[in-house]
Amino acid sequence: MSFEKLHVWKRSAKLCTAIYKQFAELKDYGFRDQITRSALSISSNIAEGMDRESNKEKKRFLVIARGSTAELRSQIYIGIDIKYIPKKIGDIWIQETREISAMLVGLIKTLED
Repeated sequence: MSFEKLHVWKRSAKLCTAIYKQFAELKDYGFRDQITRSALSISSNIAEGMDRESNKEKKRFLVIARGSTAELRSQIYIGIDIKYIPKKIGDIWIQETREISAMLVGLIKTLED
C-alpha cells in the first residue's frame, strides 16, 4: 500500500503543515527547528517505511515515526508552557499526536500478523 493512501500519513502531514505555519515567524530558531523537525519526521518515516520491501523494515520506520510523535508531543507541552503555542491549539495538537500514535500502533500490529 502506498503511503499517500494511509489516513495516518495524511493526518501527520496535515499536523506538520500546521506546525510549520504556526512557527514560520518565530525568532527562537532552536525551538522552531526542533519542533518542525520532529513534526516532519513523523510523516517522512511513515512514507519511507511503507516504501520498504519487508514488513520488518516497514515496522522499524513506523516505530521511529511513533517516537517522533512522542517527541513532538513533549515539545508541544513545552511550547504551551513558554507561550509559543496558544493552549487551545496546543491541546488540539496534543490530542492529534495521541491519535496518530495509536494509529501507528495499529498499523504496526497489522504488519506483525
